[in-house]
Amino acid sequence: MRTFDPAAAGPLSDVRVLDLSRLVAGNMLSAYLADFGADVIKVERAGTGDDLRNWREAGWDIYWKVYGRNKRSLVLDLKSADGLAILKKLVRHSQILIENFVPGGLEKMGLAPDVLLALNPALVIVRVSGWGQTGPYSHKPGFGTLVEAMSGFAHLNGYPDRPPVLPPLALADMIAGIYGAAGVLTALRVAEKEGRGQIIDLSLFEPIFSVISSEAAKYKVTGEATMRAGNQSSHTAPRNIYACSDRKFVAMSGSMQSMAMKIFDTINRADLKTDPKFATNDARVRNRDALDGIIGDFIGVRTQEENLAIFEAAGVTVGPVCSVADLTDHPFVTGRQAIVELEDRDLGSIPMHNIIPRLSETPGTFRRPAPRVGEHTQEILDELGRQP
Repeated sequence: MRTFDPAAAGPLSDVRVLDLSRLVAGNMLSAYLADFGADVIKVERAGTGDDLRNWREAGWDIYWKVYGRNKRSLVLDLKSADGLAILKKLVRHSQILIENFVPGGLEKMGLAPDVLLALNPALVIVRVSGWGQTGPYSHKPGFGTLVEAMSGFAHLNGYPDRPPVLPPLALADMIAGIYGAAGVLTALRVAEKEGRGQIIDLSLFEPIFSVISSEAAKYKVTGEATMRAGNQSSHTAPRNIYACSDRKFVAMSGSMQSMAMKIFDTINRADLKTDPKFATNDARVRNRDALDGIIGDFIGVRTQEENLAIFEAAGVTVGPVCSVADLTDHPFVTGRQAIVELEDRDLGSIPMHNIIPRLSETPGTFRRPAPRVGEHTQEILDELGRQP
């Protein structure tokens, strides 16, 4: 079990982040910065705190424990003059501010970007919203579910004879958070070199659309929108999940010509290498159902373990379909330490993802567990009282 080291430092240890956001995208962004040493101060409402705390499993605020790690909690009433005065003083001593109010919300509180930049000209302000700060949808609420639906992702996800499928996690928010971290580090470089802050307009829509934006180019060229294909691919074959004889599954991809040929040799069907229906990638995509049937017949009479042994020995890109239960003691996960068991005040310990990415010279650190609401209020106010 890993323990927290409050004295540990990271490459961002001289960076203070004021996180006024709620739920996922802002927390994902600030979690990345916190893992690498930034002093992330979560500005929360008294009592309830961040809405992410309400996403509970078996009565515990599991999501907050994971994405709230390495942060401090400050309770402020931003509707009061005292609360606003404290926040403004913190702004003068911070490098980054993250918010995800409905566009215009910051302005209504008297905290418009020009006010914040007047207090601190080098401040990087991240404004997270569903649809962005500009455009015809800027006034609309924009939870990730709506964005995942409208972006084209749900239309692509699932099977052609069934309705579109939303992701089983906050995918749009998570992708936006990662993009936001990259944007912040870019803006910090400018602020450090030129002393000039700026506003980052981070919508949830554009990041998730960026991962499928080749579909727009494809539509212009073909005049057709890609239809759902289940676990198949519209641009390469074979690519699917195949059932094994023990009711387990393996995933396989033959996205390169050489790999597809290797798969044919491994299933003892070298004849397919010259068959016009399967000899090229374009032909395989057109005949992917028939190809999946051939591969599925080979895999279906063998257990998952047997299939993995056969295909891995042949150098084929194949892997097991795992649940989280499978991963907890999987040799890859344990060998890579992709999951770490961290001490927890309520549960004794709790598993979560390790710090990523891995920097060779200035790695991230585990400094403190996710805070209780307002846990560091007095500590932060004492620090602020010592600052000019």
